Amino acid sequence: MIPVRTRRWTGVSALALAVLYGPAIAPAQADATSAPLQDVLDDLVGKDKFPAVQASVQDRHGKMTDYTAGDDVPVDGYVRIGSNTKTFTAVTLLQLVGEGKVKLDGPVDTYLPGLLRGKGVDGRRITVRQLLQHTSGLPEYTDFLAKGALPYQHTYFQPRELLDLALKNKAQFAPGAKWVYTNTNYIIAGLIIEKVTGRPAIEEITKRTIDRIGLTHTYFPNVGDQTLRTPHAKGYHRDDPAKPRTDVTTYEPSQAWTAGQMISTPGDLNRFFSALLDGKLLKPAQLKQMRTTVKAPELGPGGRYGLGLSAVKLSCGGTAWGHGGAIPGYYTTNAATDDGRAAAIAVTHLPETQEARDHVESALDAALCAKS
Repeated sequence: MIPVRTRRWTGVSALALAVLYGPAIAPAQADATSAPLQDVLDDLVGKDKFPAVQASVQDRHGKMTDYTAGDDVPVDGYVRIGSNTKTFTAVTLLQLVGEGKVKLDGPVDTYLPGLLRGKGVDGRRITVRQLLQHTSGLPEYTDFLAKGALPYQHTYFQPRELLDLALKNKAQFAPGAKWVYTNTNYIIAGLIIEKVTGRPAIEEITKRTIDRIGLTHTYFPNVGDQTLRTPHAKGYHRDDPAKPRTDVTTYEPSQAWTAGQMISTPGDLNRFFSALLDGKLLKPAQLKQMRTTVKAPELGPGGRYGLGLSAVKLSCGGTAWGHGGAIPGYYTTNAATDDGRAAAIAVTHLPETQEARDHVESALDAALCAKS
């Protein structure tokens, strides 16, 4: 559930880096005569050459079924969930809105005075809603990865360093003028959480969101933690598709922070998004705001995005809500429906071709549309 950006990348796999920390897109629709899900997942390994695949599917009655494909891959093992982190961050910030501590349509400068200043950037004109909605116009900080992610595999970044990288560039557009997915928005969201609560964003997201619904296999790795808990499948990455893959299971995730640093399992992702839609994390007013969407062209035909949440149309009818995420080594596509269905599929390498990416998204659609 990751969009393909149009920006050019030099000396790297253009598609692989284009999907870094991206949002959900409309799943590629599965053929009505498609093979059983296990066969679809096996093809992701056998034909699309992903090293391994994990999947978890929840039916409308709450029954969870797990799948794997490839060698040395655990059932429902830990994966880096990339931009699914944004939904956790948005939920935590919207909880503060519900408590009256943050105003959704208030300017960022109210909470971080003077922080957002740059070429066409002014925090007095950007609202909290625009951050969560990706309509702020802030420049993108991840451009520093243009020549590849591997040189930064073990490099630690402070959140303020990421913001400084962004502010070297000019604003993409005036606040509210249009929708462009930008990771910088969620770095600012994390900084607002810290300023308002007086506590680390990691701690607040854990206490308010992860622990609140008992997600025992979801966590925000702390400073210096480059590992994944066990069990997990190894993740791989290459900046140049002509070169061998590098094991990036051990990876410094601080370059993503509150935009994409978290770790979870496919099963826990299903539990999280199901609980969110069921009203267990937000008050009705804030959940309604989260699900109020704007047109999001990057997400494909009919794509729409709310506040850290994407609406996707299914081939079998109806709408699913999710996000998806990518970070070197892991690509996850996932969504849940209001009637209790949910699915999460994770592969252990970023897609390197449009066809491979479409096949992963088709698997999600197939999982959500399977009769149960």
